[in-house]
Amino acid sequence: MWNQLKRLKIRQQLYSIYFVAIFLPITLIGVFLLTNNSRILTSYQRDLVNSDNQRVRTILFEITTQTFNISRAIATNKNVQNILTELYNSDRDFIEKVNDITILEQYAVNYADVESVEIYTDNPTVSAYKEFFPSDDQIKAADWYQRALQQSSAFWLSMITEDKFGNQYWNLCLIQRIPLVNSDIQAVLVLKISDNYLKTRIDSGMYSITLSVDSDVAFFSSNRDDYGRRQKVDIDLEADFFTFQGDAAINGTRYLAEVSTLRMYQSESKIYITVLDSEAYQNIRNITMTNILIIVFAIIIPGVLIHFFTVYFTRRIFTLRETMHRVSQEDYVITDSVKGADEVSAAFADLEIMVEQIKEKDARIYETLIKEKDLENEQQVMEFKMLASQINPHFLYNALETIRMKAFSTGDKEVATAIKLLGKSMRYVLENTGTAFTALEKELNHIETYLAIQRLRFGDKFVYYLEVSDEVNLQNYNILPLLLQPIVENAVLHGLEEAESDGEIRIIIYQERPDLIIEIKDNGCGMEEKELTALIDDINTYNPTRSDSIGLYNINQRMKLCYGDRYGIIITSEPRNGTCIKMRLPC
Repeated sequence: MWNQLKRLKIRQQLYSIYFVAIFLPITLIGVFLLTNNSRILTSYQRDLVNSDNQRVRTILFEITTQTFNISRAIATNKNVQNILTELYNSDRDFIEKVNDITILEQYAVNYADVESVEIYTDNPTVSAYKEFFPSDDQIKAADWYQRALQQSSAFWLSMITEDKFGNQYWNLCLIQRIPLVNSDIQAVLVLKISDNYLKTRIDSGMYSITLSVDSDVAFFSSNRDDYGRRQKVDIDLEADFFTFQGDAAINGTRYLAEVSTLRMYQSESKIYITVLDSEAYQNIRNITMTNILIIVFAIIIPGVLIHFFTVYFTRRIFTLRETMHRVSQEDYVITDSVKGADEVSAAFADLEIMVEQIKEKDARIYETLIKEKDLENEQQVMEFKMLASQINPHFLYNALETIRMKAFSTGDKEVATAIKLLGKSMRYVLENTGTAFTALEKELNHIETYLAIQRLRFGDKFVYYLEVSDEVNLQNYNILPLLLQPIVENAVLHGLEEAESDGEIRIIIYQERPDLIIEIKDNGCGMEEKELTALIDDINTYNPTRSDSIGLYNINQRMKLCYGDRYGIIITSEPRNGTCIKMRLPC
């Protein structure tokens, strides 16, 4: 390559160097970064849409489950059943009977998600009063009424409602037949979920959200114009659990879409949740165009500078070459001049001096007087020394002790206790930094100090227990330092994350010869099988890009490197039954 470069002129050499050293690397790196960033941004936007879809699913499950429980309580209420089965002599008797119970009004008042409670019955002596309505011919002919009479389980429907001002809107309704034993009278309960309540809970303002139940039209949408219409994304209604994530072209606009299915509690009905992001790809395009402009400027600006420098440099070289050629032809009249203070200017000045000397010593044509001029380049070397000050641990302990005594003297014992525990924990960490082993008893004391600090933080949210088998000598058994705290911290911050009270953490130590077993259990939310499998893969597989589960991975690797491949951690977990992390160490 260098031999080929030497055959080119200086202008071509400079352009070749620019192409190889600047244009080609920036272009290749730019293409790679653009492709990778586009993939990362797309994945990030999809994660956001998926997260919002999961949020809506959680809210809907909470609302619909609560509504179902209300429906079951009303349908099985003896007072409601007695009102429906009794035959009244007058409307007054019926109204007095209805006024004697308050359960229906309490549900309507105490639960914001319930817009109305409606009970339809074919009891001929029942009149329309409060939550009770007689089933007229139009109601009896309705599909939802006939379906309710034919099946014992509850089901969900989208129903259009008209208010007293004549405005129509859609509601998600739970419909259930009220069982009336030993009676020919039939009754159907309809619970309507408030559309305003759904909008308050679900609509985030960032994405377009549309909800529909089974094959019905949409009963909720972020866009009011989509109420009562079919979902914009095609849904396979025959699928047991339909999901979709990807691109969706709607009315000429490209959306990032995610559709999921929510199976209703104690019902065969399904709600389809569609989340659309119309700005995702536009944002990706904007960021990509910005990156492209940066890459283009990174190529063009150096190219322009190289071009002007090349023209300037080659012009001066050409002038020097032409002058030298004329001198070689014994033409000593120098008309051109090369200005500047660089090597080319110095060479041209030397040429002028040489020509003057040739003129003065024409008789000695073949004798050349070469005057060497030493160019001294002063280089200023600046050394930046970064001074790192290290805090003396004893100074830190003394400072914490001073602060603790100040807090104790002012009567703030809780702060004093917290500072004392913090100092004790820091001392253990600093003393064991760089050490190979420490006594198991010291490690457990450190864990108890850590848990005591967490209890100061969380109060009575959890309690912890330490159970040690009699055959285990805590003083004589050595363990890798700081091996247990990340696992205990994981149990407190993640295992008991959803617990408001009655949380438990148990540390159980026993021998299972030829091994020592340490179990750390919590009674928290636990993990689904898929989540548990992913966590086990994370702690057993090296991934340099990982941002989570790094603590468990490091602990597992430390144990295997120190004790051997048969040792490490084993994780078991069940939803709502907590998590257990078992550490196997050699006796």
